[in-house]
Parts: sequence; structure tokens; C-alpha cells
Amino acid sequence: MSLATVFVVDDDPSARKSLRWLLGSVNLPVKTFQSGEEFLQEYDEQQPGCVVLDLRMPGMGGLAVLTQLAARDIPPPVIVVTGYGTVSTAVRAMRAGAVHVLEKPYDDQELLDTIQEAFQRDERNRAEHARRVTAKARMDTLTPREREVLDLMVAGKTNKVIARQLQVSEKSIEYHRANIYEKMHADSLAELLRMVLAVIEPKLGAAPEPAREGTGHLGARVVSGSAGEARVARGLTPPA
Repeated sequence: MSLATVFVVDDDPSARKSLRWLLGSVNLPVKTFQSGEEFLQEYDEQQPGCVVLDLRMPGMGGLAVLTQLAARDIPPPVIVVTGYGTVSTAVRAMRAGAVHVLEKPYDDQELLDTIQEAFQRDERNRAEHARRVTAKARMDTLTPREREVLDLMVAGKTNKVIARQLQVSEKSIEYHRANIYEKMHADSLAELLRMVLAVIEPKLGAAPEPAREGTGHLGARVVSGSAGEARVARGLTPPA
């Protein structure tokens, strides 16, 4: 498997050079891009890692890049960096799919720690995506009748109720259940339910629920925690 890579997207040559040096100093693979367009053209979502993305760039801005990445099957975790930090800006970035927002100038160690967190998130996302692909492939082998039975099984219906609803015998339902367990490689109803949920859950990388919007400037940084949560570190400075 390829090594997790940091993809740096920033129109500022000095920023790209500085990040390449910083990441190289801790032996992190890094690729740099001078524009959102260049990055999207070359990026392969099969490559694990994360993106460090400048928010304000000529041409395609960071928010537009985030929107396009969110539409991919496996969206990479994106760390947004910006020199124009406001709570409103951070909320917009997180709505678009960013997992962290850091205000320039940021602490080098803080960025490195954030990248490691993003790598771990990417690993989890890819494992979940693999489980989802496997579950879907197995579900696709079910016959239409087996799919009907499966839907009623995960809804908590008994064989008797399923048989009455589908107007077939209980013995027929037992036969279909046995086929479903075999084709899905499941040993229990709970395992079947997990597989079904893996297929129907919202797509990976969906933007978290935003925090309440504000108009102040960031005192230091805004980071997105779990979905629906935003933490504003070290307070807000009211606008002049």
C-alpha cells in the first residue's frame, strides 16, 4: 500500500517551499501544487493521505476545491490554512468538508499533529469504504425476493410476519434467510444489519454540521472536532 502523503495546495511559492521542508524534516511524503486546478487534475483518490489547502488562491479557491473533493468516493481529510481567519470563514470551510482550520501563522508542531490526526481519519475512512464496497457487492448477489426478505429482516420482522406480508410460506422464508446469510457471509442478524447500514449510510467525508456562525476574527485557530462540533481555540477578537 502507498505511504500516506501530504498534498499541499498553495499559490505562494515560499509557503510551498516551507511546508515541503517542514514535512521532509519528519520524513513525511509530500507533493505540492500551485493551484486548485493543478491539484484536482493530478490527484488520485486511491492515494492515502491528507490535503493542506490554502483558502484564498487565484482562480479556483479553497472552498471550490473542497466542494469537488467532497463529491469523490473517498474524500481526503482536508486541513484548511488561511491568513484571513474569521469564525464565518471557518464555518464555511467546515460546511464544505474541511476537518481542521488553522490560521496563519500556525505553530509547526500543531500542524504536524493535525496532519497525523488527518492520516488516522483517512485510514478509518478507507477501511469503512472497503467494508461498504464489500457489503454492496454481496448485496448485489441477492435475488429480488431475497432483497425483500432482507429488508424485512433488518426491520425486525419475524419469519411469520414476513411470510404473511409476502404471501408465501414460512418454510420459503427460512430458505431465503439461509441463502441471505450464506451470500452475505454473515453469522447473525446484527452482522447483517451492520452490512446494510454500511451501504445506506451517508457518503464518507460529508461535511460536518456547522457550528454557530460568528463575525469575529480568530484569536488563533478553529478546528472541527466530531461531526456537529467546532472548537474555537484561545478565544475571539472582536472586529475593529
